[in-house]
Formats: sequence, structure tokens, C-alpha cells
Amino acid sequence: MTNYYKIQAFVYQEARHLDDKQWDEWLELYDEKVTFWMPSWDDEDNLTTNHETEISLIYYPNRNGLEDRIFRIRTERSSATLPDTRTSHNCTNLEILEENNDEIKIRFNWNTLSFRYNKLDQFFGVSFYTLKKVEDSFLITNKKVILKNDYIRQVLDIYHI
Repeated sequence: MTNYYKIQAFVYQEARHLDDKQWDEWLELYDEKVTFWMPSWDDEDNLTTNHETEISLIYYPNRNGLEDRIFRIRTERSSATLPDTRTSHNCTNLEILEENNDEIKIRFNWNTLSFRYNKLDQFFGVSFYTLKKVEDSFLITNKKVILKNDYIRQVLDIYHI
């Protein structure tokens, strides 16, 4: 079984890269074939279940979409990023759900504080990751983010979650 603290350190590392705007280092945590999905809530307060037929808050079928987001953030082509947003990610309640020789499935709660336009916003939810074991670390191969407070006053971006 993989050391729990090693997995926890990986989750913290991803949060730190987002807070410190270390975009290249953040992207290196993702496998080329990663699926990154944040479903939305429907009118009956149920999560959408199909990214192809229902609305998603964010959906990228592979790392190319994440790379495009970073390009837009860096080149100021992202309205969600201007003016600059300061964030603080806090991750708690990490659980290992499954593990085999090749991968680990985890879940954890998160809370992100975001400061922009002299206003503080808070986003919170739960994330489910599939981590591929590589050498002495991991790569994220699947990321599902459930935003619990989806009534928000601004556009969300990858660094808010």
C-alpha cells in the first residue's frame, strides 16, 4: 500500500502550484490523457452525469485543454483571470478509496479562498482523483471536481478549484 503521507503531499503540491501560479509545474502533475471534469447541478439539485449531453462547468478530455487554459491565463486572454486573482487552497479529509499495482483512487474535500476586485470569494467542494503510479510519484489521470456552492458571481477557472 502506498504511503498515505506521500499521497497527501502530492495533493498539497498541486494546491501550492495553483496558489503560486507555477503553471508548468502544475501541468506536469497531469497525464497526457487526463480527463478533467466539473459537472454542474441541474434544476432538481442533482449533479449532471454525462458531459456529452448535459452542461458541465468545466470539461477537458485530455491535457491539451488544460494547456490551452494556461496559455490563455499567461497571455491575458482569460476574462476570469483579469485582474489577477489571489488564491489559497486548503485540502482536508483525504481518503484512499481504492488501490492496485498501477493506480490509486482518492477523494478529498477542499476550500479555496479567492481575492479579486477587493472582494473575497469562497469556493468549496469535493474532488475525486485517479492517480497513476510513476517512479516515485504520481500523475493525475482522472479528476472530477464537485463544486458545492455553484451559485457564484463570477466566471470560475481551474485555479479556483
